[in-house]
Amino acid sequence: MPIINRIAEFHADMTAWRRDLHEHPELGFKEHRTSALVADRLRAFGVDEVVTGVAQTGVIGIIRGREGKGAVGLRADMDALPIVEETGLPYASKHEGVMHACGHDGHTAMLLGAARYLAETRNFPGTVYVIFQPAEEGLGGGAVMVREGLFERFPMDMVFGLHNWPQMPEGVFTWRIGPAMAASSKIEITIKGRGGHAAHPERSVDPIVVAAHIVTALQTIVARNADPAEAAVVTIGHITAGHTHNVIPDSAHMLGTARWFKPEIGDLLEDRVRTLAAGIAESFGAVAHVHYQRSYLATINDAAATERAVRAAQAVAGEQRVVEAAKPTMGSEDFSFMLDAKQGSYIMLGGGRGPGDPMVHHPRYDFNDAILPIGASYWATLAEQVLEGK
Repeated sequence: MPIINRIAEFHADMTAWRRDLHEHPELGFKEHRTSALVADRLRAFGVDEVVTGVAQTGVIGIIRGREGKGAVGLRADMDALPIVEETGLPYASKHEGVMHACGHDGHTAMLLGAARYLAETRNFPGTVYVIFQPAEEGLGGGAVMVREGLFERFPMDMVFGLHNWPQMPEGVFTWRIGPAMAASSKIEITIKGRGGHAAHPERSVDPIVVAAHIVTALQTIVARNADPAEAAVVTIGHITAGHTHNVIPDSAHMLGTARWFKPEIGDLLEDRVRTLAAGIAESFGAVAHVHYQRSYLATINDAAATERAVRAAQAVAGEQRVVEAAKPTMGSEDFSFMLDAKQGSYIMLGGGRGPGDPMVHHPRYDFNDAILPIGASYWATLAEQVLEGK
């Protein structure tokens, strides 16, 4: 695998940066230590300009090559998740309840490695923008960057993203033209009933029973309302109600998500969630308040940009290890907002160590450091090829 030799030489440095970030994870829009570390490293590499405070804690590095008008953006996310880590690693999180469980520590380290190489060599015409984005995990930091004028302040022709994927073999890239990841929404339903003694449910309106019926009914949306040929998911992931065994509470609270690709399916999901929750609650004598917040757009890859991404991945990993994804994933990604505003592409890099490797968002997940030079080489190769017009 032709990893760039110079990048391979600082594999140990990238590993140290990644593990330091893993040990000190920060949630979205709170990545103050992380962004300071990124900015310091970029300045030490001799990057031409380092702009901080973009979307609160985002960092943009500007690397100028030979004379030329082209420009490309390379984006990594920096935030962690509110998860209690269970890896037992020597560099495990020091921040209780916060963990790099999605590999953003690795994404940041890979892009730092590419920035170091590109700043040293400058073997390209035009400009490379390295974009370190905050708050990908549910807070829409990518959308904030776009709203704040990312592409006006840093004019680029294309923008690219990369995510590690532990369910694919180490060093294998996957790509897809068109829909790659789903749009998503957050669902919050509060059911107002009437509390009472558990021995006399007839004198109450039990919100837990109402919640149970709503959960069951919501599963019929995809099974009986959506076109079977279209992808859609409705999931309730959290229910809270009551405090003890012999009291019927006054209310219940439900949290969940919906996911889709086509806008008309998104509209259908929202309409049915609202209608079913309200109607079922009313039929029991309760009231359901539904807050349905559309969060992320579908991640749609541009064909021409994806061809560039595939070509760079093949240069690093070889054609046999760059494969087209058979179908999109129902996971969501706020790089979708960048792709909605600018031509670009988002691909995956396998980091799987073998059977049983924990998936992202798992308390025992840990980014595979072996793929750091692969990802950094991909970034550097992509920037050079795109700006050279290859």
